[in-house]
Amino acid sequence: MDLPQKRKRISYELTNSQTSSREAAPSSSTNGQAGGFVEGSILRITMRNFLTYDHSEVFPGPKLNMIVGANGTGKSSIVCAICLGLAGKTAVLGRGDKVGLYVKRGCSKGSVEIELYRASGNLIITREIQVENNQSTWMLNKKHTSQKAVEEAVKELHIQVGNLCQFLPQEKVGEFAKMSKIELLEATEKSVGPPEMYEFHCELKTFRSKERDLENVCKEKANFLEKARQRNERNKLDVERYYMKKRHLDRIQMLEKKKPWVEYETARKELEGVKKEREEMKKKLKSLKEAQEPLLRKIRSVESQLQPIEQQMKELTAGIRDATQKCKQKHDQLEYRNKEVDDIRQDLSLKQTEEADRQKRIGHTQLMIKDLQKELQNMGSMEDVTPQIEAVNAELRKIQEEKAKLEGEMSDLRRDKDEAFGELNRLQNRQRSLDDMMKVKEDKLRTRFRDTYTALKWLRDNRDRFEGNVYEPMMLVINVRDSRHAKYIESHIPLNDLRAFVFQRQEDMEKFMTEVRDTQRLRVNTVIAPEESCSRRPPSRPLETLKPYGFFSYLRELFDAPEEVMSYLCYQYKVNDVPVGTEKTKSMIEMVIRELQMRMIYTAEEKYTVKKSNYSSNVVSSNSALRPSQFLTMTVDADERRQLEEQLRAAQRQVQSIDQRMAAIREQQAKLDRRDNELRANKKKLSELKGKKRQLEQKISTKQDSLRQMEQNEINLQAIEEETNAKIAAVNNKKVAIMEEYLGHMQSMLSYLLLIKYSSSTDDSRTVRTCVCVFAQVVYTKLDQVKNNLLTTCKTLMRRASEICNMTPGETAVPEELHQAFSQLPDTLDEIDAMLNEEKTRAECFTGLSDAVVEEYNRREREIQNMEKELDDKTNALTTYRQNIAEAKERWHLNLKQLVDQINERFSDFFRSMQCAGEVDLHSENEEEYDKYGIRIRVKFRSSTQLHELTPHHQSGGERSVSTMLYLMSLQELNRCPFRVVDEINQGMDPVNERRVFDIVVRTACGVNTSQYFFITPKLLHYLKYAEQMTILCVHNGPYMLPPHKWSEKAFIRRAKRRQIP
Repeated sequence: MDLPQKRKRISYELTNSQTSSREAAPSSSTNGQAGGFVEGSILRITMRNFLTYDHSEVFPGPKLNMIVGANGTGKSSIVCAICLGLAGKTAVLGRGDKVGLYVKRGCSKGSVEIELYRASGNLIITREIQVENNQSTWMLNKKHTSQKAVEEAVKELHIQVGNLCQFLPQEKVGEFAKMSKIELLEATEKSVGPPEMYEFHCELKTFRSKERDLENVCKEKANFLEKARQRNERNKLDVERYYMKKRHLDRIQMLEKKKPWVEYETARKELEGVKKEREEMKKKLKSLKEAQEPLLRKIRSVESQLQPIEQQMKELTAGIRDATQKCKQKHDQLEYRNKEVDDIRQDLSLKQTEEADRQKRIGHTQLMIKDLQKELQNMGSMEDVTPQIEAVNAELRKIQEEKAKLEGEMSDLRRDKDEAFGELNRLQNRQRSLDDMMKVKEDKLRTRFRDTYTALKWLRDNRDRFEGNVYEPMMLVINVRDSRHAKYIESHIPLNDLRAFVFQRQEDMEKFMTEVRDTQRLRVNTVIAPEESCSRRPPSRPLETLKPYGFFSYLRELFDAPEEVMSYLCYQYKVNDVPVGTEKTKSMIEMVIRELQMRMIYTAEEKYTVKKSNYSSNVVSSNSALRPSQFLTMTVDADERRQLEEQLRAAQRQVQSIDQRMAAIREQQAKLDRRDNELRANKKKLSELKGKKRQLEQKISTKQDSLRQMEQNEINLQAIEEETNAKIAAVNNKKVAIMEEYLGHMQSMLSYLLLIKYSSSTDDSRTVRTCVCVFAQVVYTKLDQVKNNLLTTCKTLMRRASEICNMTPGETAVPEELHQAFSQLPDTLDEIDAMLNEEKTRAECFTGLSDAVVEEYNRREREIQNMEKELDDKTNALTTYRQNIAEAKERWHLNLKQLVDQINERFSDFFRSMQCAGEVDLHSENEEEYDKYGIRIRVKFRSSTQLHELTPHHQSGGERSVSTMLYLMSLQELNRCPFRVVDEINQGMDPVNERRVFDIVVRTACGVNTSQYFFITPKLLHYLKYAEQMTILCVHNGPYMLPPHKWSEKAFIRRAKRRQIP
């Protein structure tokens, strides 16, 4: 027949009170009437060229709005219009990602207009969508604006279309159960909590994150600081010894600086004395010359008178000259003897100095011996460590013997293990040949059912977690005795059960499903064996009575399976009562069905199912061809496999026992090795101690030998002084003889002079004076030479002292800083030398010290001070953050706990009304980790189970929908948002739960203190209870829809009544 011409599709939305709704709807030009609407409720939704709609207006009520219509009519389009019209993102809807896709096909633009109730004047939001550039134009109360301004206006009314607790589109229903506890808490805070609750939570998370960072920083700095302190504490003694040595070295340096100044001062004082003596001698020489001047004049007068007797005078003068020469020789001899006396006295002085030095060295050596003995004593008044070393050596030998004994035992165990491994390998090779057949089955399982295979691997790794027997998928544990009969088993047992795990205990199955389905999100099947075994249940009739019809066996006898698996198959699929026949059975099948009246039978190639009608008592049979077997064709001798498994377990136990014994021996060896290392370290320490002690003893012995040597080299100063005095006396005797000869020559010279006429008495006086003057001149010359030598020495000592003290050239005064330091040191050379030797001796006792250790110590001290300051700053900051956290937590936690308690109270009441159980609690593994806080939903739909957390995998789809819906209803009376949207959440619910949930929704959403509620559904059950406060919006769509002005509600009801079946 000819098809009618296609008409352009026109879509409208009709409600059961369309006229009254339009009349009661507040106008956009007025402030509006409350009429039960709360601030931000939707008064009107207008759609033009939007998804399925050409043009439509929706006027929802203030309470529960039931939007009902067949699939595809446009119910969810209203949800999309609400979301996009209120500046929501397309990602919220889970449909198209571009807003242009929401414009009706064939149109270049579309629009959504939503009117929201507001006490100060209704708010009209208009969004016009352009398909071409995928852009939108926004208007607020018919005035163009930006999307940001719309978002701000929507936010002020507490509308959150991105919050699943307020706006749950059809495509996002499943995601609610997938929300983590943390995400659910945040969504709940935003939806029903005070505005500041979520802000406080965010502050707490920020503070806690910074607190955690500060705690880590403080911990790291404290650890580093403690390690630095420990390192410095270890070096502190060396640093103290270093500074002690440095003080000695500084004192030595200062003494060495003062010593040249003392030498210079000594030489200067001696120079001053020589100068004074020289000046006195100069004055005396001058006086002598002045006294001699008249005599010289008289001599010149006499000489003029003595011209005549010149020859005689010459002879006398020659005699006088000769006598004078001899006097000079004797004077020189006398000077030589004086010098000899000085040398003798110098030798005595050297001996005295040598003896003084020896005494000083003895004192210094005694002091060094005393310091070394003190250091030896500081090492501990320990007894000789040799017995301890011998004891350590004895214990080391004992440990070596034990290690050798253990190594022998280990060798024996290795041989035993090799033999056990040989047996184990033989058994494993046999098992591998059997496993190869099983591997074929496992490969098929992995190829067809990867999730089941993954769960199988997990089960094999975690069998010890289960108390009862747990069996792998049936296709792996069923062993068909004859591969030709595998097709019967596979045809009889559904594939879902062939890949199912079999459990003996209910709690084991729940534990398994929690892990593989909830945690790993694997799709697997599980079954539980009957409590009472059915594996040996007898058939309804003996096989002998069936053999005349060609039957040769029951299904149960064709395969082997574990006890619980066989029990389940007998209980569930009656394998103990399903016979298997041959071609003979097929040839007489009608008689078999008629006479035996068995519900299921197998022939050689077909399966027959027999049913009896409940109305006519007629017998109806159906048959189907048997497909070739896919999974059970591989057969394994079960008895051999069990025996092999027992042998393998025994061999593994033996290997395990050997391994345990070897591990115990290795542990003993490790303990012995540790003890061996400890003893060797102790031995090394004792040896070092003994070596150091021996070194100190050797050094003390050497010093004592040196001391004895010095004491033996004592100088007998008394004898030397007596010897010196004797030598000086001998020299003096010689000087006396020389002086006598000298005086004799002087008398001879005077006798010559007396022979001269006119100069008897005067000449004697002149001669004496001349001799005295000559002697004074000689003494003066000698003193002048001594002065010059001392002056040179002073200059040299001054220059050396200036160089040592780093003085500028020309500077002669001691610097002030050195003058103060010099005042605390001795003032004599002997005392300075004694102190120098003492300080050098003390400094030599400090060995093994370096500047690097001190520099490292000082650098680390500075680091410690800086770290202490940084640690104090970080600790103060941490204290501040903790105070902020305590204040924020006080503001947030108590209110949140009260809110969750209110939600839990309503949620539990709703579940109790459904004869189920549910609870909501605030969950946190650590109260201080605020980013880990979450809301946990736990439900129980059967009395035999425990409360389980709501997850995407543990509960069925209908159970998740019920839980989601009841949680949202628990928020309804607490909600500060103006409306809530839930789209087709009742899909998947069983009729009983759907009716219960609907009653709860009506009762809660139509209450006094509730906001607007949109409930979208494609179907409703019969005889539901409705409320007067409900608004039911029926959505129709199609080519034969009437325009709104032609729609008659009364005519529709009248026709519906006529069509009712009596």
